[in-house]
Amino acid sequence: MTAPEPQHIVIIGGGIIGCCTAYFLSRHPLYHPSTHSITLIEATTIAGGASGKAGGLLAKWAYPSCLVPLSFRLHARLAEEHAGAQRWGYRLVECGQLGATARTLATSRPSSTASGQGPAESLGKRLGLDKTLKAAGLPEGLQWVAPDAVTSYEEMSKTGDTAQVHPELFTRSMAVLAKERGVNIVYGQAKSVGKTDGRVQSVTYTDKETKEEKIVSADTVVLTAGPWTQNLYSAAPIVGLRAHSVVVRPSKPLSSHALFTQIHLPAGFSRLKRAQLVTPEIYCRPDNTAYACGPGDQLVPLPSTSDDVQIDQSRCQDVIDQIGAISDELRDGEVLVRQACYLPVSEAGGGPFIGETSVKGLIIAAGHTCWGIQNAPGTGLCVSELVLDGKVKSANIQSLDPTKAGM
Repeated sequence: MTAPEPQHIVIIGGGIIGCCTAYFLSRHPLYHPSTHSITLIEATTIAGGASGKAGGLLAKWAYPSCLVPLSFRLHARLAEEHAGAQRWGYRLVECGQLGATARTLATSRPSSTASGQGPAESLGKRLGLDKTLKAAGLPEGLQWVAPDAVTSYEEMSKTGDTAQVHPELFTRSMAVLAKERGVNIVYGQAKSVGKTDGRVQSVTYTDKETKEEKIVSADTVVLTAGPWTQNLYSAAPIVGLRAHSVVVRPSKPLSSHALFTQIHLPAGFSRLKRAQLVTPEIYCRPDNTAYACGPGDQLVPLPSTSDDVQIDQSRCQDVIDQIGAISDELRDGEVLVRQACYLPVSEAGGGPFIGETSVKGLIIAAGHTCWGIQNAPGTGLCVSELVLDGKVKSANIQSLDPTKAGM
């Protein structure tokens, strides 16, 4: 008797949503390589887009509320099962909102190491720093924030409600773990989803190496292409928002904090003609680096692939100047990375969209905005249940149904 043809599942997009979807599909009780074929198609490289350039913040207070609790728990479970603390920097962090006024060069402490004078011995000026921190309203761990710059500080969540991962390492680890269970990862740019009688039939892509056009058959297509989703399914109301960020190795170790800042820049600060309020986010990482990002923009259209993203060096420098204006450790640190990516955002606000579209077998999991890393495990689990169980069991995500948005 001839064995039945395996069910062909194709995932388009090798960011964190696609990789978590592949991971949970490959660990579903009903999955077996003899009965299911899972192919993940990625245009450039795993975590090549926002998934490799995000901050990696995880929070119980993120949105949407129907998905966040599940995903936050899954992050902890994945870290426990796969040594996430070592493999992708998973840890709990403190989170606060910081108000500050930027210090100019005249009021910032000169850097002996930056001026090439070599290491210097302390003159004892920081011996009374704990009292200064307390007077500024800062918790004890934030010695690296200049107290004289601080105007306010407020805890944003209680201990245990906020965590972090290194997004690129997390995404790549999920891909490796999925591949170990039989997921086939191919590199090529998806061009179209073939349909017959209102049902998906195939995916056409251009092979990254050979440039040949290839077609892979599909019973189910999971579209996890982030800001590129609309290129493959025009009904998806998802666009790209460009965001710049930097990674700095500070001159001294930092605490395990994530800071949402509001920094008042006086006129004359870094080429400014008038005062301005800026809001860079700062995430300290366990590898003794700090990630910081600035606001988004839509000045440059979404490129063909993540390899073609244009980086505005002046926007990166703005972030560097701003965080350096409230911290000597960041100002005197080494800038390791200047980068940009596109976040997938809904044209009408809200998101993400998770579920089957009006096309039978075409599932969308995209539009996660700035919470893609946070909500990826929950998304992946829900999609795996939808594909293999026929319905989502772990969370009530009816509010994220893509058909409600005309898809």
